[in-house]
Amino acid sequence: MTENLTGSSAEPAPVEQPDAGGTTTEAAPPRRRPARRTPKLDLVLAAAVDRAREGVLDIAPSEQIGAHVGSVADGDRLVTHRFEAKLAGYAGWQWYATLARVPRGKDATVCEVGLLPSEKSLLAPEWVPWADRVRPEEVAAAAEAEAAAAAEAQDDAESAPVADTAEEVPESAGQVDAANEETSATAGEDAAVAEAPAAAGEDEAAATDTTEDFTEATS
Repeated sequence: MTENLTGSSAEPAPVEQPDAGGTTTEAAPPRRRPARRTPKLDLVLAAAVDRAREGVLDIAPSEQIGAHVGSVADGDRLVTHRFEAKLAGYAGWQWYATLARVPRGKDATVCEVGLLPSEKSLLAPEWVPWADRVRPEEVAAAAEAEAAAAAEAQDDAESAPVADTAEEVPESAGQVDAANEETSATAGEDAAVAEAPAAAGEDEAAATDTTEDFTEATS
């Protein structure tokens, strides 16, 4: 039977296990993201105002392009120029042309052109859901109109006269009997008219037979 020679109940400290290569693994320090640098305005592209105007002329006539407003650096060797837009219904809007160049190059290339609003632009109001646009007084007025319509319909239903079906039944039965009698009389007249030619034909046939018999007897 073995005894604890240390005389202490404390657990031993964990020992780092070496990896497959025989070296101990250590936690890598967290990487710091580099601070975002504000792009510097490219002087070559900033001076290419005429080249930017030529790019805008590809999508708009010259009379709709106003004065040059300014230029903004969007990145390294990437500058956007803006011009006043003289368009009806587009107050405060601006034409823009984005220019770029290769490193150590002097020629500006038009990357993108278009129309953008400015801080003073005339814009459409933000969309508001219908439930938020309806005012409380409008909801109350609609509820009152529905209640008035329902009450009017109920009053019309209560004031409508009730038909007396007990008196209408005998009258209807009498009308049916009269119609049946009239139909029977018409049928009798038609039968009499149809039998009259048949009787006339029989009389003629009998007269003919009598004449023939008399002729035979005298001869």
